[in-house]
Amino acid sequence: MLRAKGFVRKHKRTYRIYREEGLQARTKRRRKLTRPRVPMEVPSGLNQRWSMDFVSDQLANGRRIGILNLVDDYSRECILQVVDFSISGERLARELDKLAWSRTLPRTIVCDNVLHREVKQPPGNSSPFAQNS
Repeated sequence: MLRAKGFVRKHKRTYRIYREEGLQARTKRRRKLTRPRVPMEVPSGLNQRWSMDFVSDQLANGRRIGILNLVDDYSRECILQVVDFSISGERLARELDKLAWSRTLPRTIVCDNVLHREVKQPPGNSSPFAQNS
C-alpha cells in the first residue's frame, strides 16, 4: 500500500522500521491462483454422485450438535444422516463402511470445503468441530 502511494523509496529501510515497530510488512504481493472452473457433470443415474454436508445446531441447553447429511444427487434421496455432539473422521469412515454393506457406493462423493472454524459463533459458544481439529 505504501509503495503504491509512492511513500517507499528504500524498501530495506521500510522493512527495518516496520520490524522495529513490531508490524508486519508484506514484501511480496499475493498471487491469486487462477484455475478454470470446470462444471460438474449431471448424474444420469442412482449412486453416481453423492453430496456430503456438515451442519450444526444448538440445543435448548446451549450444547451444539453436528449433523452429517449424505444425499444422492440424482434422486435427491437422503442416504445417511448422522447426528452427534462430535463427528470425527474415523466416525465418518465407519458410517460409510456400514453403508457399503447395504448399498453400492458411488463413483464420487462431493463435499463443500467450508471449515467450521470460519462460521461465526456467538461469543462464549464454541463449536465442537473447532475444538477437535
